[in-house]
Amino acid sequence: MSGLLALLDDVAGIAKIAAASVDDVIAQASKAGAKAAGAVIDDAAVTPKYVTGFSAERELPIVWKIARGSILNKLLILTPAALILSVFAPWLIAPLLMLGGAYLCFEGAEKILKWLRPGHVDLDAKGVKGDPAHLEEQKVKGAIKTDFILSAEIMTIALSALPAESGLVFKGAALVVVAIGITALVYGAVAIIVKADDVGLHMSARGGVSAAIGRGIVKGMPTFMKLLLVVGTAAMLWVGGSIIVHAWAEMGWHGPEQLIEDAAHAIAAGSGGLEWTAKAIMDGVLGIVLGFALIPVVEKTMTSMGRAH
Repeated sequence: MSGLLALLDDVAGIAKIAAASVDDVIAQASKAGAKAAGAVIDDAAVTPKYVTGFSAERELPIVWKIARGSILNKLLILTPAALILSVFAPWLIAPLLMLGGAYLCFEGAEKILKWLRPGHVDLDAKGVKGDPAHLEEQKVKGAIKTDFILSAEIMTIALSALPAESGLVFKGAALVVVAIGITALVYGAVAIIVKADDVGLHMSARGGVSAAIGRGIVKGMPTFMKLLLVVGTAAMLWVGGSIIVHAWAEMGWHGPEQLIEDAAHAIAAGSGGLEWTAKAIMDGVLGIVLGFALIPVVEKTMTSMGRAH
């Protein structure tokens, strides 16, 4: 009997350790996922355009197809790649972060440039024509490719945010939590966004207060989408600049990070919230400068590649 009680006590102890480990994994995954805020917001802002022009009954199936491709990319390709990188080439994480940060800065600056160009037409935003099934397949493939780039950034950022001394199993578990949690968050939000106008129309047909709320949703969605794009662009520039500054520090160049931190501390005068805001603004300004500097480089490279092809 005493042996059985001792065994049960050991099992309870192991269960407590396992529960603490799970809590630690979730806590670290949450912190790591939060570091990828810019890419996450951009992912949520970009994806709704891929269902534009399709019938209402096809919107959620398309979102589901993209979400399924996204989670498979994260779990089957990006998570194993991140773990291999952390074991065999951890020195590559900082350069890859810089590459991802540069991509975010470029994307953000390019969006600002599009807004500044009068009469600019976004080809991706045009209405779809032709065979719906074929076009749906093309749109889904294009969205999954775009998502792969953003997901690679998210997983690299998440990996860099995990404690360096963490074991391989811990890192793998945390990255899986990040992959599932961010995919659910992004595509859950996308599903709500793309169906909000249909919900509003349904509510507006019911009469009373419900109708007023429904009309408000329908009228407000275009403004909301524009606001989401603005927030997404600002987040990309802020996170992109922040990633590059942090990557420079990881590679031994601490000057820019220290300069920004000292300037933010001087501006805030002891206010934590103001210091964070000042630092975010300076990171964002750096992101804009780097992004606009990259635009002619990328355009020239793409032109050269097109000529070679």
